[in-house]
Amino acid sequence: MIIKRDFVYSPTGQNRILHIYLPDNYNDTNEQYPVMYFFDGHNLYFDEDATYGTCWGVKDFMDQWEKDMIIVGIECGHGTGERLNEYCPYRMPSGFCSEFECIGDDTFKWIVDEIKPMIDEEYRTYPNRQCTGIAGSSMGGLMALFGVVKYNHVFSKAACVSSAIGFCMPKLNDDIKEYPVDPDTRVFLSWGTREAWGVKDHEHEDTKSPTARNNHDVAKKLADQGAAVDVFCQIGGAHCEADWCHQVPRFMDFLWMR
Repeated sequence: MIIKRDFVYSPTGQNRILHIYLPDNYNDTNEQYPVMYFFDGHNLYFDEDATYGTCWGVKDFMDQWEKDMIIVGIECGHGTGERLNEYCPYRMPSGFCSEFECIGDDTFKWIVDEIKPMIDEEYRTYPNRQCTGIAGSSMGGLMALFGVVKYNHVFSKAACVSSAIGFCMPKLNDDIKEYPVDPDTRVFLSWGTREAWGVKDHEHEDTKSPTARNNHDVAKKLADQGAAVDVFCQIGGAHCEADWCHQVPRFMDFLWMR
């Protein structure tokens, strides 16, 4: 079942919608469940809610997957520039996102200090970090990666799909060095050949573009700290929900079933 509920985004005082998936038998048991938090929650379950008319198909996947859990989709603001501002954790002096305040770290504090405590209090969850994950795509993928590094005491798993990391690699690398992850951390990193700059052949694995190099560089740094990392290049994959939905089984199995 899907529950939509309003929740105040405390950094700005505006309303944001939480899209919460509960197993269909949730009300028939006393079980507790792990929780996965997703950015761009409106894109998860239904095409009619998705920004570009195609969702990730997370509800359909969870309804047939062998592991029951709670999914909390966190909707962003839809005003001009709001998503970039809310989902950029680094203040950039120039270039991409430099015109924004970049309150992504405030967004994470809101999730950790307000959303997660509410979810753990009102729903039957396993609140420990081993049972808590984070996921997102594009800027949401950057946020998931930032979060599993800086807030590793809260999140042990992250799906970072087509993450927008190229513009902030020096700052991201600094964080990976400053906040070493626990060795039990699991991180999924992906991109598609039809979104990788400099790739002419879209039907073979991309290993040489800046996108590929950035993801492999992050993967090595995390693996050197003991984390398990799955690096995936989606052949023919574009930067869109219609392709990201095909990655859901892979990253969910990697994060939760191994």
